[in-house]
Amino acid sequence: MATISDFSRAKPTVPEPEGKGRRKYRTVWISDIHLGTKGCNAELLIDFLDNVDCETMYLVGDIIDGWRLKKKFYWPAAHNDIVWRIMKRAKRGTRVVYIPGNHDEMFRQFTGLNFGGIEIRRAAFHDTADGRRLMVLHGDEFDAVMLSHRWLAFVGDALYTFMMGISRWVNLVRRKLGLPYWSLSKMAKHKVKNAVEFIGRYEEVVARAAAERGVDGVVCGHIHTAEHRMFAHSGKDIEYWNDGDWVEGCNALVEHADGKMEILHWPDEIAAREAEAAEREGAAVAAAA
Repeated sequence: MATISDFSRAKPTVPEPEGKGRRKYRTVWISDIHLGTKGCNAELLIDFLDNVDCETMYLVGDIIDGWRLKKKFYWPAAHNDIVWRIMKRAKRGTRVVYIPGNHDEMFRQFTGLNFGGIEIRRAAFHDTADGRRLMVLHGDEFDAVMLSHRWLAFVGDALYTFMMGISRWVNLVRRKLGLPYWSLSKMAKHKVKNAVEFIGRYEEVVARAAAERGVDGVVCGHIHTAEHRMFAHSGKDIEYWNDGDWVEGCNALVEHADGKMEILHWPDEIAAREAEAAEREGAAVAAAA
């Protein structure tokens, strides 16, 4: 089993670009990477990490999928590359806070410790540049299925893994056809009434918990659905943010220098970048003609 120091000393399989301009953010939140599974979109996450920089990074749970690794060990080189990049950020001075989720709950026993510059916390509080105080946690604490019927959560995980297998094949064909990334599971969630109702209840419960703790909002992950909503509680508006995942949606939540926050859908960001590059190349060819 590799240790933290092994990752910091090793060289990545996919080299980190040098001298490449990166977008600068005050804070980045990512979660539900599920390293150790075939569903993890490692290539897209590596591209994100190579194109974005920040002062603080929150890893909001389910970074490593211990449930899946217990059943079958799967750890390709690209997953090492992701860990290496995160370790390098901490070494370069980025504050990295890791809040384990239910799939990587084995790391919760190390709450309060610091490994290789990465702080492990059960939850955290973040103050935005414009003065809002946000609670940051994975969110499985508010999942009724996780709390009452843990066995059902494992069944759901198996079904979800099966759906992700289908999604990988669909997107393999789409890549060969030159089509952009598409999430089968995301489409299904929006189509199935019960899933939509569960997500809505979950968001409301998490926002209420944030209000009871006296903060202005909450950032969580867990349900693989990137979202921003406002809830009213006891006469106060509470912000709910979900930073999505890197299995299907490939989203990140970011805070700009002025405190403004937004959700990035990275496949769209890549498509826009490639379209801009193609437009520049076309203009250059036209100018040279």
